[in-house]
Amino acid sequence: MTKTVTLFTDGACSGNPGPGGWGAILRYGQHKKELSGGESSTTNNRMELTAVIQGLSALKVPCTVELYSDSKYIIDALEKGWAVKWQKNGWVKPDKKPALNPDLWEELLRLAAIHTLRLHWVKGHAGNPDNERCDEMAVAESRKFSQA
Repeated sequence: MTKTVTLFTDGACSGNPGPGGWGAILRYGQHKKELSGGESSTTNNRMELTAVIQGLSALKVPCTVELYSDSKYIIDALEKGWAVKWQKNGWVKPDKKPALNPDLWEELLRLAAIHTLRLHWVKGHAGNPDNERCDEMAVAESRKFSQA
C-alpha cells in the first residue's frame, strides 16, 4: 500500500518576467516539510511548476499525492490532459503555438508517472493556511532576488 502525502504549492513573481520564488509544503501524518527557492529572472508559471516539481522530487518512494495548487495553469494542464498532448505533439499546442516551459513540463510529467496525483485547485489568498504559507515562502524568496 502506498503512502498518501499532501502537497501544497505556490509560486510568486515580481514582474513577469522578474525575480520569482516558490514554496511547497509536504505533509505525511504528523510530519511536515517546507521547501522553498527562487530565481532572479523567471515567470510566475515557471515558479508554480517548480514548486510542484520540487515537492514531488522530495518524495523518496512512489506515493499517492493530494496536490493542492492555486494555479489553474497546472491543475487544468494535468487534469484535462493538455500537458500530455503538448508533449506528444513536440510541445506544440493545438493553435500551433509552442507550449511554454517544456523543460519543466517534461520533468513534471516524469514525476507524475512515478506518483499517483490527485489534483485539487484552491482559490489563492482565500484563507487556506498551507496555501497562505506557501505564498509567504514564495514571496520571501522572490524578494531575496529583487533586493540583490
